[in-house]
Amino acid sequence: MKKMLCLTMSLVLAAPFSFGQTKPLPQDPPKMNLSAPLPANLFVELAKAINPAVVNISTSAIPKNVRGMRDPMLDMLEQLYGLRMGPQGQQMPQQQQRPQQVGLGTGFIIREDGLIITNNHVIAGADQINVQLSEDSKDAYEATLVGSDERTDIALIKITPKSKLPVAVLGSSASLEVGDWVAAFGNPFGHGHSMSKGIISSKSRNITEINKIPLLQTDASINPGNSGGPLVNTKGQVIGVNSAIDARAQGIGFAIPIDEVKAILPILESKGRIARGYIGAVLGDLDPEAAEYLGMGDVKGAVITNMDPKGPAYKGGAKVYDIVTEFNGKTIRNSLDLMDAVADAPIGKPAKAVVLRNNKSVSMNWTIAERTEDKKIAPVAKKTYSGQKAPFDLGFTIVDPNADLRKDWGFPDDMNQPVVIETARGGFASKAGLRVGDVILDVNKRPVENSKDVLKHLKKSGNTLRIARNTRIQIINL
Repeated sequence: MKKMLCLTMSLVLAAPFSFGQTKPLPQDPPKMNLSAPLPANLFVELAKAINPAVVNISTSAIPKNVRGMRDPMLDMLEQLYGLRMGPQGQQMPQQQQRPQQVGLGTGFIIREDGLIITNNHVIAGADQINVQLSEDSKDAYEATLVGSDERTDIALIKITPKSKLPVAVLGSSASLEVGDWVAAFGNPFGHGHSMSKGIISSKSRNITEINKIPLLQTDASINPGNSGGPLVNTKGQVIGVNSAIDARAQGIGFAIPIDEVKAILPILESKGRIARGYIGAVLGDLDPEAAEYLGMGDVKGAVITNMDPKGPAYKGGAKVYDIVTEFNGKTIRNSLDLMDAVADAPIGKPAKAVVLRNNKSVSMNWTIAERTEDKKIAPVAKKTYSGQKAPFDLGFTIVDPNADLRKDWGFPDDMNQPVVIETARGGFASKAGLRVGDVILDVNKRPVENSKDVLKHLKKSGNTLRIARNTRIQIINL
């Protein structure tokens, strides 16, 4: 599986909540006429019991002004979800900006008053959510979003029905065994109320790129449109929420264990979201060659590429290009590890972080704050700057950043390391892969603080530069 490319993101965590009483969910499994331990009519009875509680979901959105570039991360998501994640084009003229259907998915009713579970990715970005109770029904209910959580990929929506609705009963995923029979229900490719059967192929499948929760794996056929539908056991109880597939293979589908879903339902219904922590850092991953260069061996880490000067990491002593290797006693291999480690830390309390800075280990404490909104860095068009040329005809020019350059290029306010502003076409640096915008961190294993240090440490040949590029730390040999 392709490794997910890093996203610019704020770190998140789930925090304990106190919330009011919510309406109890049904507990009794549906009554089925089973004539034997594994009767011939088992799946017939399951279909009769579950399908009435399964709903088809369609979403619409007004086209947004997005860039023409395609995010490379979508390639990995398409392999797992088996669905084109949507083209990105230019903004439509104002008169044409009407809601357009952007996706199909599934949900299932868990309470008679119209409370429905689905996947967050089914409704994410939607301006309108429509629910159809049956494939033949001409009535479509407009649903409201009750709560959603991107990291666990669970959402709660609600419709206002004309009468009490049939419900699916939530079971337990704790007692599942590999080989247990299961059935998946959903809306694959718009074919409403479809059912497939299979077994539990594996438990606790860690796919951190798409979900914080270890997933159930099943060979019950799951296709695009099944997302958000129920995975049920032979008792007619929901034991998972269909979430993703591996489109490279046949019979590899994934579901979110229902015990994990039940744990967050009261929070989503009462609060609308899972409280998430914030350390005020934009993260990247460490290039393997850079890790070897730093003598880290098999040790990995998450690279801090930018910081909020008012955030916990900055206040706790972190610096741009620190490599976080431990957080709250957990080993950090990449940015997703750090995100999940922060998610397990309580808001408002200090968390110990260990970072690698100039090949030295530094410990510090960050008091976790609660995130209020995503913070993203968007560089603007670059101006022309003059700098100093590297010696020995190496073919690149560097400059010490000032406030204008940092703002223009989207660099952190406290970033002082020299920046490459020009590479000679066909020169040594260009051929070696050095690019305009690269930040030079050290030359031949000697840390640099300014352009003067770079010029002093360079040799005629055999140079090794450790550079920061976007959200990665890399090695350039020239």
